[in-house]
Amino acid sequence: MSDDISSRLAAYLAKKLGVSAVDVDGLARISGGASRETYRFSARYYREGRAHDRALILRRDPPASLIDTERSAEFRAYQAFHKMGLPVPEPVALELGTEALDRPFFIMEEIRDCSVASVIAPDPYGAQAPKIGHQFFSILGKIAKADPDKIGLGDFEGARADSWKHEVARWEREIDEDEREPQPIVRAAIRWLKRNPPPPSQKVSIVHGDYRSGNFLYDAEGSIRAILDWEMAHIGDPLEDLGWAIDPLWSHFDPARPGGLVSRENAILFWEQASGLKADPRALFWWEIFASLKGAAIWISAAREYGDGRNTDPVNLFSGWYCLAFHNKVLADRLSAVGA
Repeated sequence: MSDDISSRLAAYLAKKLGVSAVDVDGLARISGGASRETYRFSARYYREGRAHDRALILRRDPPASLIDTERSAEFRAYQAFHKMGLPVPEPVALELGTEALDRPFFIMEEIRDCSVASVIAPDPYGAQAPKIGHQFFSILGKIAKADPDKIGLGDFEGARADSWKHEVARWEREIDEDEREPQPIVRAAIRWLKRNPPPPSQKVSIVHGDYRSGNFLYDAEGSIRAILDWEMAHIGDPLEDLGWAIDPLWSHFDPARPGGLVSRENAILFWEQASGLKADPRALFWWEIFASLKGAAIWISAAREYGDGRNTDPVNLFSGWYCLAFHNKVLADRLSAVGA
């Protein structure tokens, strides 16, 4: 199967790059993730008498996706933030048709000699955690600071006013469609979120949508080299991303250090310094409850995909078992604390 993809990918790239031939070598599937099939490979070709050898990543739509996302939006997000100089892989090609590789896909630069942390690994960053943490929350602040219209993403899906309503409605629909059994804690969280709206957004931003530990690459010196997985990027309140990034699920079993990186106080401080915004405690608390609700919705969808046999990736099994139980506990504790 990989040989077939390799030959078809080589033909596609030769045409896309305007060269006579491309040699695709070492095509290999990267495990993890359920929204795209991800492969790494090398592309070798000659252009104007000069040899090129590029390390690339292929992101192809799977037969069934956990959450419906728009691959052109993901590609455009990579383009926009790469141009801004943030650590984002360079996008190379976007294909929305199905003739080349049966399903839509895009190709981007591979960032090599880097690590990615497993979300279930205790203390994956070690002594580099403070350095990585400063970068991690500062980069998120820079994303929040960017003007969607000025970087060419002003037409992204989402809501410019009352984005909280839009986001709650979106994930409530996912739960309605995918729950396999009643979800009383999740439904209680939805009721609380609707009855206790957050303060108005300070600004409209591009929300990454899945900014967390495990979705960035860092090198041996502790420098973040790439922010990955922009498939859920949309317009909304930048506190949505901050609430998700500091969610306890990503703490690597140390709730005192969001992302397993730095203290909560420093995480918020670094974000505020880079974004020029303030993380109002009441607003952030609302978005933290929303983050766990959104997580639960994703894990409910994962369980449905796995249980129905549409996507039997073990990630979906784990998500529907461990992650859903985790977020149910977080929601129950937080709702109990506010007397809900």
